[in-house]
Amino acid sequence: MADSAVVQRWRAGGWMHGVLCVLLGGLGALGHPPFDQWYLTVAAFVAVFGFALRAERVRDMAKTGFWFGFGYFAVALHWIVEPFLVDIARHGWMAPFALVFMAAGGAIFWAAAFGVAGWLRRGGWAGAVALAVALSATELLRAYLFTGFPWAMPSYVLVGQVAGQAAAYVGPHGLNLCLFLLAAGLALGAVARWRWIWGVAGAVMLGLWIPVPQAGEVPADAPLVRLVQPNAPQHLKWHPDYVLQHFERALALTAGGADAPQPDLVVWPETSVPWVLETAGGALEAAAEMAGGAPVVLGLNRYDGPRIYNTVAVIDPAGEVSDLYDKHHLVPFGEYIPFGDFLGRFGLRGLASQHGGGYSAGQGPKLIDLGALGQALPLICYEAVFPQDMRGPEARPRVILHMTNDAWFGNFSGPYQHLAQARMRAIETGVPVLRSANTGVSAVIDAQGRVLAALALNEAGALDVALPRLSDETVYARTGDLPVGVLLAVLIAAGVIVRRRKTH
Repeated sequence: MADSAVVQRWRAGGWMHGVLCVLLGGLGALGHPPFDQWYLTVAAFVAVFGFALRAERVRDMAKTGFWFGFGYFAVALHWIVEPFLVDIARHGWMAPFALVFMAAGGAIFWAAAFGVAGWLRRGGWAGAVALAVALSATELLRAYLFTGFPWAMPSYVLVGQVAGQAAAYVGPHGLNLCLFLLAAGLALGAVARWRWIWGVAGAVMLGLWIPVPQAGEVPADAPLVRLVQPNAPQHLKWHPDYVLQHFERALALTAGGADAPQPDLVVWPETSVPWVLETAGGALEAAAEMAGGAPVVLGLNRYDGPRIYNTVAVIDPAGEVSDLYDKHHLVPFGEYIPFGDFLGRFGLRGLASQHGGGYSAGQGPKLIDLGALGQALPLICYEAVFPQDMRGPEARPRVILHMTNDAWFGNFSGPYQHLAQARMRAIETGVPVLRSANTGVSAVIDAQGRVLAALALNEAGALDVALPRLSDETVYARTGDLPVGVLLAVLIAAGVIVRRRKTH
């Protein structure tokens, strides 16, 4: 009887099995920054797929997926508590609930994937493929449903490996499918003792170990860009005693030192001007003067009637606004509150913005004109996590400008994960990324996703960088997620048809 009780606890669906799955999920998250141990992600998926292939009931498979996903997202997204700790007296109590909510939200998608895979087919090669396909499909849904939240996609762990370059062809979701098929193959080889699968999958694993080679030199005549990192801590960013100090620091960094070269473009971070556009005329003129004739791209807020926008403005040498872009992909509960009137009763509205009920969304992705440097695709903070938003404009940009305030994300994993996702956007599109972050990490990223230069986290400074080459337009930039989405839909539909035939 005692042995039977132990077996029940460890079998799929038992509480000890659930604890083990949570631990495996946490291990799998260590493939993301700042740990960057991508092979642990593969190993964790191999183990949990092995458990799933041995499960006897659909319900047990769904539980396995949920607890694995909960552990994965709890570790990968633990930075989510940081915004609530900026004003800990008002919002600190929400931090643990936010982490549990985010981890459980991601885990529900994975539970659905494991459950659907078990319903379609349990065990054998068909069951292994069903797991990989179903999980890829739910990751695709996670990127789109409810405005989407594709942070910590498993494929992002390959951003520094040669295998990650495949995102230029199949995108992050196609790369997810490849990664899951590899893990499923290894799991099947262990469960079914098919040694030949281990041989094939092992060879693929060795290939994954190949890092992206170092970049070549940027042409000497490439435009020079100055990235400004003023380093305004979030708890002091809007404090009346420090606002002017932070702005003056950004001006000084824009001017550079006595021996600093003349830049062709200056880029400031998100909301780096502490006044709204309508009253910031003097500040914009000062920024233009310090830039010495170069256009300045900076972040600030602007009003349009009762609406307020998180905006990027291009400032010409005369200090005039030559182009604007309004952020369109807003952060739920960070920049606007869904069901705000109801949730405002619980004190949740205040976190969204210092401007009452929150920001309004812009009209969508848009290119901004940088004059002689061509056109740029601006991404404000959170917008860089959405690969689908790279395909909005009809024309192809010369560069992607990622302007962000990562002070919200703390000092450990959040800023580095955000940087990794900007690197993946470069790979997917073949377009270099210039990243200006308030507290870091400001960086120049080439079209293969390699970081050519960067400023350290929590340090003020200016980074003078040559603009990397623009690569040829990638397959993924032309097709987006449609081919992978169609493939997954066809495979799932085929699985449903086969199952129905076998049950009738």
